[in-house]
Amino acid sequence: MKVLIIALSGIGDALMFSPALTLLRRQYPDAQIDLLSMFKGVKELYDRNPDVSSVLHWDFLHRSPVSSLFYLLRLRARGYDATISVYPQNRWPYNLICYIIGAKKRLGHDYDHVNTRSLNFLNTIRIREQQQRHNVEQNASLVELLGVPLPPDLPPLQIKLKPEDQRQAEEWLQSVGIQDAQVLVGFHAGSALFKKHIRKRWAPEKFAALGRRLKERENAVVLLFGGPEEYDLNERINREMGGVGHVVKVPSLSTGAALIARCSVMVCNDAGLMHVASALHVPVVSIFAYTNPFGLHPWKTPHRVVRRDLECSPCFYYSPRPVRCVWNDDQFRCITHIEVEEVWQALQEVQSEVKQSR
Repeated sequence: MKVLIIALSGIGDALMFSPALTLLRRQYPDAQIDLLSMFKGVKELYDRNPDVSSVLHWDFLHRSPVSSLFYLLRLRARGYDATISVYPQNRWPYNLICYIIGAKKRLGHDYDHVNTRSLNFLNTIRIREQQQRHNVEQNASLVELLGVPLPPDLPPLQIKLKPEDQRQAEEWLQSVGIQDAQVLVGFHAGSALFKKHIRKRWAPEKFAALGRRLKERENAVVLLFGGPEEYDLNERINREMGGVGHVVKVPSLSTGAALIARCSVMVCNDAGLMHVASALHVPVVSIFAYTNPFGLHPWKTPHRVVRRDLECSPCFYYSPRPVRCVWNDDQFRCITHIEVEEVWQALQEVQSEVKQSR
């Protein structure tokens, strides 16, 4: 059997397919299971995953439509028996890509919001999304359609780090003067920018205030994670912390992941690095705005979700439309009203939980 997993969205969405991939490989140990990625971070993480036969990478965003079409026709010539569209990919280009590749079985979801215009009908086998299920469970339901029995307890997210990732992380820690005995706390204050998701970021001055408190009360060292596009944000937070933290600037996501694995806890917005921390079994405090915590909360790691349960939330669902706030004044109060004390309390709770479990 030849299966192609279509994982064209971001790091977090791709990682939430890894439990389903584990089950798929367990059921079909001799199958050719390839994965198509669009972002380098997804390729990098899945290149390290032993359940994938090969990871394919094509930058659809920056390649011409003609060159992309010829690439897809080359994939079509491989004769895949099935394609799986990783949940949630509710945009028409993703479904058109599956159609062009041409597998007889094209597995995907029917969505509650903007379904027809997204061309989901181009997938030959579909199941309905369920808002109260985690994205990991949504993906597991897809591989079940290929005859994969689902256990009562689904596997965790999976990231396999290489020794070189650990070595590069250690070299970075030494270069900034961090000792093995020091307590490390990770921050990720960024998020994706598409669909106006910058509005789900907790305020940088609040991250800074939390960092100062961690330094004063626990003598913790804060590591500020994020891609190059978030370096300025992290530098600002560190300045407001009095320069006691460290902005992580490393050449690869896998090295950053190895540094996240060294942290005692990760404090982050609802974004991809939250799921990286979950895959590494690092405790997480996640700050949610308007997205659905049922589907996105940290999977199988100690965690606390901090959010405002407003009458309008969650209000962002999986559709191509950008986020918008229903309030004319005091917009995005779901995130702007979350205070430092609430996140601090969640941090204390998850740290206490971890200590009690040891």
